[in-house]
Amino acid sequence: MKSDCQDENPLALIQTHGIKPSANRILILRALLAAHRPLSMTELETELESVDKSIISRTLATFREHHLLHALEDGGDSLRYEVCHCSDEEADTDRHVHFHCEACGRTFCFEDMPIPAVTYPEGFDVHHANYMAHGLCPDCRSKR
Repeated sequence: MKSDCQDENPLALIQTHGIKPSANRILILRALLAAHRPLSMTELETELESVDKSIISRTLATFREHHLLHALEDGGDSLRYEVCHCSDEEADTDRHVHFHCEACGRTFCFEDMPIPAVTYPEGFDVHHANYMAHGLCPDCRSKR
């Protein structure tokens, strides 16, 4: 897992991806970077009580459009959002393995573990791949 997320400058990331910065956008990105894991909309709302839910939702949509965030499906009820560490505003090249703990519900990024190469049948044009492993994280495993 990448551990230097807190050192990333939210303003610089926003600008690199061609997004107009605002105080709320910086605040939302700062919360995502500080979490060190993908967050759901509900988790962001709890973390950012002073920011209206509609602002968070619109900001997440803007970030996704500009490939600053990508959304993950971990098998739960909602999407989780994580910062895309690529520097291209046109494409999401940050593809890595994720792990969802079935006990605590947290989802972890293994940023140094790329998604294994898969060959698809002729004619298929894959735009997105989500590699999600499920099981117990070290904290939950040690409690059993």
